[in-house]
Amino acid sequence: MAENDPQTEIERLRAENERLKRGASRGVTLKVSEKGGLSVYGLGRFPVTLYKEQWLKLLDMADELRAFIREHDSELKAREPRT
Repeated sequence: MAENDPQTEIERLRAENERLKRGASRGVTLKVSEKGGLSVYGLGRFPVTLYKEQWLKLLDMADELRAFIREHDSELKAREPRT
């Protein structure tokens, strides 16, 4: 078969799609970025990356963030779960 056979390419893309789907279902993961930031993967399409002191500041505000979310619940949108 030719290397650029359409059927072979379709099969390759399907296999890659399945592999990516399985990887996406792993949940939230953490990784140190190339520039030394902490990246959180699995929350959305792109990672959320902040430096250590930024994460610590957010963690210190956890109660305030939860209260804000409760107070503004009707204004905030919830993301539809991925299937």
